Order: sequence, then structure tokens, then C-alpha cells
Amino acid sequence: MTVTGRTVGEELAEAQETPGQQVVRPFSNPLKATGGLVILKGSLAPDGCVIKVAGHERLHHTGPARVFNTEDEAFAAVQDGRIEQGDVVVIRYEGPRGGPGMREMLGVTAALVGAGLGETVALLTDGRFSGATRGLMAGHVAPEAFVGGPIALVHEGDTVVFDIPSRRLDLKVPADELARRKATWKAPAPRYRTGVFAKYAATVASAAEGAITVAQ
Repeated sequence: MTVTGRTVGEELAEAQETPGQQVVRPFSNPLKATGGLVILKGSLAPDGCVIKVAGHERLHHTGPARVFNTEDEAFAAVQDGRIEQGDVVVIRYEGPRGGPGMREMLGVTAALVGAGLGETVALLTDGRFSGATRGLMAGHVAPEAFVGGPIALVHEGDTVVFDIPSRRLDLKVPADELARRKATWKAPAPRYRTGVFAKYAATVASAAEGAITVAQ
């Protein structure tokens, strides 16, 4: 029985296939050259990040970083009209340890679309996205900010480059400058010091390893 109140067999009996539709295709002649998700690496994501390429055709983006340490800060900036075309919205400290738990950045991405910026702004985060995300969005950036990954070293106005054909996500800042920033960086205080969230944050692995909890 299905949700229609009829059996699967009854539903299938009425299904009609479009003539000439090739459902299963050979590897040599795919519908698209890649799947809906690709992995980028680079100076901003040494351990990788996830980009959803289904639903949009923008393959390159270079722009100034607009840096926020929480999803709520980024959402407020979009609502206040402080994000402009060409910007790269950076949301950090929302990863497995920093969040903790990698909450979904759906509010910000929806706000960008609502503000008419969905096709002109890029976003990257050590948090995650839902399947409903639209536009050029990189999630699961690893290592995350809370453990001192390069995303923690991004300054307002730094140039960020998305290059999907080359599978690259890079921060155009000299290595020696990044080293200086790293030397003065300090991890923020954890959002939870006791309870389940504190235990989770203390035992969770990188998003690049599946954000699984590991024994200490």
C-alpha cells in the first residue's frame, strides 16, 4: 500500500514513459560529466569542502571575504543590506566542534536568494547545507575554524577564489602572512562547557572524516 491508498502495482500500471527516454546511459555518454556534488581543495580547504553543482552553472567566482563568526551574524548582515554583489560570505565556527554539530546554513542562503543575491554572491562555511541550497555555496570546509583551519585566518576583504573546474578553493593571501595570523590566533571559548554538546564537541572528528565521534 502507498500513501495514495493504492498498491505500488496499481500505481505502476498507470505510469507512462516518455518515448525515447534513455534512463540508463553508458559511462561514455552521461547526462552530465560529474555528479551533483564535487569536492574542492586548496589553501582555504586543505582537507576539502563540498560544493553542490546541480542547479546552477556558475563555475568561477572571485570576490572579497565578508567574515562572520556565527550564522546569526551573517543572517543579520544580509537582512541589513550589508552584503553586495560579488561578495564571498564566510561563516565560520559552525563546524562539528565549533557549532557544535554543523547546523544547517539554510537561513542565510535563503536570505541571499530573497535579497536577489543568489546568483552573484558566493558563500563558504565549515557548517553544512541542505539539499534545497541554491547558488554557489561551499560547505564542510575542513579543517574547521575551531581547530585553527585556514578559514579561521580569513580577514575581512581578503580575496577568495572559487574555481570549480580545477576543484580549487583558495585564499589569495601570502603564506608568510597566513603564518603570522596563525601565530596570533586563539581558539574561542567553547559554546558549551558541560553536558551532551560539550562531550560531543570534545570527541567529534573533522567533517573530512565524516564528523563521527571518536574515543578519547
